[in-house]
Amino acid sequence: MSSADVTILGGGVCGLYAAHTACRLGAHVQLVEKGKSLGGLAAGHRLGENWYDLGVHMLHAFDAEIFQDCAEVMGEERIEVPLKSHIQWQGKTYHYPLRGRDILSGIAPLTLARCLLGLGIAELRSRFSAKPHGTDAESALIELYGVPLYEFFFEDFTHRYWGRHPRSLDAEFIRRKMPRLSAVDVLKNGLEKLGIAKPRDAREGAMRFETLHYSRTGAEAMPRLLGESLQSAGVTMLTGETIIEIHHDENSITEVVTGNKILTGTDFVSTLPLPDLVHCLHPAAPPDVLDAANQLRFKPLTIYALLIRKDRCMDALYTYYRDQVFHRVGEPKNAGLEVTPAGHTTLIVETTCEIGDRYWQGDALDEILTGLSLEGLCEPDDLVEHHLIHSAHAYPIFAHGFQKHLACVTDYLSCFKNLRTTGRQGAFTYPNMHSAMRMGAEAVKSLLQS
Repeated sequence: MSSADVTILGGGVCGLYAAHTACRLGAHVQLVEKGKSLGGLAAGHRLGENWYDLGVHMLHAFDAEIFQDCAEVMGEERIEVPLKSHIQWQGKTYHYPLRGRDILSGIAPLTLARCLLGLGIAELRSRFSAKPHGTDAESALIELYGVPLYEFFFEDFTHRYWGRHPRSLDAEFIRRKMPRLSAVDVLKNGLEKLGIAKPRDAREGAMRFETLHYSRTGAEAMPRLLGESLQSAGVTMLTGETIIEIHHDENSITEVVTGNKILTGTDFVSTLPLPDLVHCLHPAAPPDVLDAANQLRFKPLTIYALLIRKDRCMDALYTYYRDQVFHRVGEPKNAGLEVTPAGHTTLIVETTCEIGDRYWQGDALDEILTGLSLEGLCEPDDLVEHHLIHSAHAYPIFAHGFQKHLACVTDYLSCFKNLRTTGRQGAFTYPNMHSAMRMGAEAVKSLLQS
C-alpha cells in the first residue's frame, strides 16, 4: 500500500504539471500512469531507431511560468524553432492560419464576392442579436461566417474529419475547438471599422505564435525530463499501472486500486477520461450517471509514422490537408529531430478514425501513400518502414446536446470533496498542451489551498 498527500491519476502533461505544482506547495505526491512512459497525448514513441510523436506537440512560451519550468528541466535539450505551418487547399499552399491575402488570392472572384457578402450579412445580423441563436455547429458557423463561407470552407471538411455533419455537433464545439481564421479576422476588422461588425472577444482571433521549443528526440524530452525532475524531488512515479477500481465513501475518494498496488491519500487529481473514471468508481455510480458517462465519447486518432528515404519532404513543420484521407502531416526533422539513418526523414501522418476501422488497423497505408505522392511529398517506393500509434481518446466529441450529459457527470463527481478531474480527457474539453498543464496546476491549488 502506498500513501501520499496528493495522488495524481494519469501521467500526461496535465498530470505531470499537477504533480510539479503539488510538490512545489510542499505536498507528498504520488503519480500513477498506465503506460510505460510519460506524456499522454504529448508522449514520444521510440519505434525502430527513431522517435515519433503522437501528432504535433511543441512548447510555446506564452505561459511564462510553465515555459520557465519546462525550459529549466529541458536544459540543453531544448532547441528553438521558428513556426512555419501551411494548409493545402484546392491544389495551392497557404499559410496556416489563413491570412487575408490567402483568401483574396485563393478564391475565385465570384465565390469571393459571395463569401464577403455572406460574411457582411452575418455580421449585420450579429449586431442586432444579444446572443447566438443556433444550438448546433452548423448554425454557429453560419452565424459567424455566413452561408457561402460555411459551405465553401467548413462544411465538408468538418464532416470528413469528425465523421459527423456539423448539424450533429453542438455549437459549443465552435467556441472551444474550431480554429478561427486570421484571414476572416482581417475582413471582420474592416467591417468593424465600418460599423457593420460588432466588437469581438479577443479570443475569437486566430492565434499565431512565432517561436516553438522542441528537442532532437522530439516531444518525448519534455515529459521525460519533467518526470525525472519530479522523481528527484521525491515524487513517487508509478508507471505501467492500470487503474481497476476507485473506492469511495459518501463524499470522498478513499483509495485507488491498480493491478499491483493500493494507493491511498488525502486528495486526488484525475486526468482519466471522464467515462473511464466514472466506470472505475466502487460502489458504482447511479444508473443515470453511468448512462450520461456513456454518452460522452471521444474521436480516436491513428498516426501513420513513416520513415522515408528522402532528406526532406516539405518546407513547413506541419501542413493541414483538406482534400486527403489524412488531415495533417508533420515533418519533425524540420524542427530539429535527429533521424537515423542519414539522408532520411520521418513523417507523422494523422488520421481520425474509429476503433477497429481500416485506418485504426493500418489498412489505409496504400491510400495514404498515394495521397502523399499526389501532394508531392514522397513516392510509395520511398517508404522504408511504417508504424502505427493510436489514441483512443484524442478528441472529445461535442455531440449536439452533450452538455446535459457532462453536467450530470460533473455534478455527481463534485460530491467527492477531495477529487478534482481535469485536463482534456478529465474535463472533456479542448485545452492546448500549455492550457492543460495550467488546468492541472489549478486543480492542485484548489485542493491544497481550500
